[in-house]
Amino acid sequence: TWRIKLFLTAGVASVSLPLNDIPFLSFTEIQSKIIANPSVFLLSFIPECPPLGLESLRVQDTQLRASSFQRHGLGPHRGRLNIQSGLEDGDIYDGAWCAKYEDQNQWLEVDARQPTLFTGVILQGRNSIWRLVLYWDWVTTYKVQFSNDSIAWKPSMNGTKEAVFEGNQDVETPVLAVFPEPTVARYIRINPQTWFENGTVCLRAEVLGCPLPDPNNIYTWGTEQESTDKLDFRHHNYKEMRKLMKSVNEDCPDITRIYSIGKSYMGLKLYVMEISDNPGKHELGEPEFRYVAGMHGNEALGRELVLSLMQFLCHEYKQGNQRIVRLVKETRIHLLPSMNPDGYEMAYKKGSELAGWAMGRYSYEGIDMNHNFADLNSVMWDALELETDKSKLINHYIPIPEKYTSEEAFVAPETRAVISWMQNIPFVLSANLHGGELVVTYPFDMTRDWAPSEHTPTPDDSFFRWLATVYASTNQVMSNPDRRPCHNEDFLRHNNIINGAEWHTVPGSMNDFSYLHTNCFEVTVELSCDKFPHASELPTEWENNKESLLVYMEQVHRGIKGVVRDKDTEAGIADAIIKVDGIDHHIRSAFDGDYWRLLNPGDYEVTASAEGYFSNRRMCRVEYDHYPTICDFLLTKTPKQRLREILAKGGKIPKDLQLRLRALRMKKLRATTKAINRRRARERRARAL
Repeated sequence: TWRIKLFLTAGVASVSLPLNDIPFLSFTEIQSKIIANPSVFLLSFIPECPPLGLESLRVQDTQLRASSFQRHGLGPHRGRLNIQSGLEDGDIYDGAWCAKYEDQNQWLEVDARQPTLFTGVILQGRNSIWRLVLYWDWVTTYKVQFSNDSIAWKPSMNGTKEAVFEGNQDVETPVLAVFPEPTVARYIRINPQTWFENGTVCLRAEVLGCPLPDPNNIYTWGTEQESTDKLDFRHHNYKEMRKLMKSVNEDCPDITRIYSIGKSYMGLKLYVMEISDNPGKHELGEPEFRYVAGMHGNEALGRELVLSLMQFLCHEYKQGNQRIVRLVKETRIHLLPSMNPDGYEMAYKKGSELAGWAMGRYSYEGIDMNHNFADLNSVMWDALELETDKSKLINHYIPIPEKYTSEEAFVAPETRAVISWMQNIPFVLSANLHGGELVVTYPFDMTRDWAPSEHTPTPDDSFFRWLATVYASTNQVMSNPDRRPCHNEDFLRHNNIINGAEWHTVPGSMNDFSYLHTNCFEVTVELSCDKFPHASELPTEWENNKESLLVYMEQVHRGIKGVVRDKDTEAGIADAIIKVDGIDHHIRSAFDGDYWRLLNPGDYEVTASAEGYFSNRRMCRVEYDHYPTICDFLLTKTPKQRLREILAKGGKIPKDLQLRLRALRMKKLRATTKAINRRRARERRARAL
């Protein structure tokens, strides 16, 4: 049932009715009464209305007007909550709407495009990277007006007086003002009255309101995209997250397992949901995949998408969805919804619109975890400059520097837990889910010469570009050619993908560490302009990302895979090196001898080698289908290795091995003799001259 009030469509003024006269009707009955009597409309009274969507860009630029503005980069389209300015002052991407004149007649107007119950406004000051030096601009008090036609305006009242709302005390902290009386209208204006004395009239805003059925346009009813998936669409704090994960595990006990990889600084466990047809066990030949969300605690959408994904996979598997059944049976999936639970709890307590741009981003200790992994890029690049024998260079499994592993190192416990997780499980593919932009970035994230930004590709650049494109091209928002940029970068011109270092350098990123220290390829997905979208937007965001999440996981089966075995015993060989000719980045086999090498379609010359074995080389063709090419290798032990093993067991050396060793010694002796003779000949010629 809905508690109903009557409002005239001709104006903003409400018709007051005694409480006992307010009927209780179903929404269907409300619609029928609206259609029958369009001279009035019936309003459901909802005390906490969601944001209209200035921050999330649901409100389009054409819905924003202003009395004046200083220049295009400070126009009304920039007056959005949490919008971030560009690097250069005066460009088209400034960080607020700023009025041209400093008087009380300035306003920012929002057209909701349908009758809306306005309940409040959230304000911020002007964002600028130069604000500590140049800009201290925020509104300290303001008024609000409403209209149905943008001509006749009615002020928000506080009893018999026009309401004056408190604004900001600084440029970044969002401040909420709740209207004394919620008001129905189509248009709303924010009218600054006072501002910081050394600044000017600048603001960023979000408007809270409940859209209502328009009696003159029934097609506006229910225009929000809803999901047909019956999932728990809301923001989950730590306890609720645990409860949801437990519920999924109970619903699908045969394909799920919950485990913890460690604890946060405040003692919250880092829970992972494993989804596989044989949970708890690595199966020979089955690749391992992971999604990591919540590295920055205030970027909450990734957390909720991962929680939705585990519910979806469980439900669809039980329903017999063949795509999901195949994915679960052929892949071991690991889902970490919250890498930074301490940061998330801080942002969650403030709320989705009031956490600002940075609250909860860092760990409890103030560490940005996306800069907290070991910088192996510098280790690799320094070695390239110093080592004259290029054959001795390491291009994979680069060891972690000792100074990083010490207890005194400023490394978050969450980061240490994730590194240990990476080392214990042979992950093949991963994505790190972030928020605040709409783009997919791929390694390297760090520039080689510490430049602020520079294209810095990996040897696997073509495959990383494919991975990024797979996600971006199937994401409903990223793939929309008409969407506007989130903040200060137009990623549409890059097809919504970019090399991480070309965007901005990130030393110590998880993506680079994963690529250089393990076999795992990883990209970063910036999921939305709004880091912490309102709960009402979660169904839409799930639909925007569902196909992308699924198709990206399926890429773990692209390329080649196989098992490296001992030719005599057929036992798997761990740590065998898999080298693809023409790509200067190797990978290694897992503890059972199985390996996975992600590659684009084509023909490749692949070499498998291991300590104590002769190398083996073969051609492998990668097709365009979604199944990997099987490329197994059998390696033969070297005579020296066989000798070591025999002697270690106290056994007698077989005659064939004795002959083989004698032949090798003779071959080595002949080579040494030739070298000595050549050197002596050169010396004699030199003396003769």
